[in-house]
Amino acid sequence: MNKYSLGKYLSDYFLRYIPSRMNYSDNTIKAYRDTFTVFFRYCMEVLHLRIEKLSITDINKDLIENFLNWLVNEKEYSLRTRNQRLAALQSFFRFLQIEAPEYLDVCNTILSIKSKKVPNTDMTYLSIPAIKKLLATPKSKTKEGKRDLAILTLLYDTGARVQEIIDLNLCDLKLSPPATVKLLGKGQKVRIIPIMPQTTKIINTYMNNYQLTDKCNLAVPVFFNKQRNKLSRAGITYILKKYFEEARKENYILFPSKISPHSLRHSKAMHLLEGNVNLIYIRDFLGHASVSTTEIYAKSNPELKRKAIEEASSNVLPQETLTANDKEVLLDWLKELI
Repeated sequence: MNKYSLGKYLSDYFLRYIPSRMNYSDNTIKAYRDTFTVFFRYCMEVLHLRIEKLSITDINKDLIENFLNWLVNEKEYSLRTRNQRLAALQSFFRFLQIEAPEYLDVCNTILSIKSKKVPNTDMTYLSIPAIKKLLATPKSKTKEGKRDLAILTLLYDTGARVQEIIDLNLCDLKLSPPATVKLLGKGQKVRIIPIMPQTTKIINTYMNNYQLTDKCNLAVPVFFNKQRNKLSRAGITYILKKYFEEARKENYILFPSKISPHSLRHSKAMHLLEGNVNLIYIRDFLGHASVSTTEIYAKSNPELKRKAIEEASSNVLPQETLTANDKEVLLDWLKELI
């Protein structure tokens, strides 16, 4: 066995195994590839190892754990990102178990590394008044404002993941009644989402302004930058934060301290729940594989909890009624306070 065969196995893994055998999405493949890019940079810059000389047996449990600690302590990655990097590395070593069983011991020690427990954080979402304020912020008379309003409106109205909006092509839009949008989600799963008349009008205005109406059947991106390339995650995040900060300056009480594109997805899910939409429908709307994922919205919504407690209590607790004397005493007490 050639000592320096790491490159061969990595090529097989990225070019053959995960695209065809595992059917991973392009975004997952990119994320896994980025993990190895960061890992090799750590080996070169921190450990001063020559990548072309790096062998499989050089990569052991201690090296991986030191790399993960470096991500958190030096690069200030979150525990969630640290766990995602670990998952990418372990996926390769699961592949290596089968392709090169002579490295089974090395693989097993790396696969024994545990993920770190991520502390629960409050889910960030906006109220309906906050969404209205946010969507009223883009200057709809400008060309850029029309595009930005279309992006934000579609993100909220469809509850789409940011990557689903990035990958959206003109041929995925059906703007004649009943208007729908076709989203390509995780695992290459397609779902058809209805869009509201107000959203349809905003998208039509944007498309007319950018002269896209004669290209509706072409596989070109709906949203793009000045170079006519797809917008990036960073680009959409920048657009959202720009208007979020502007809206928050005018009414900071309405808004949380920070936001991300996923917050609009959370907001849509919460508003559907508050509108008494069944969890099963919300699961399908969001493209969740399991309803247990959708249940986190019900658990995170204090208003739903309050209503449930009130309904349960009203059937059990005795009804309290104030006598005339009780009301007099209460009024006197309130007058003293005032």
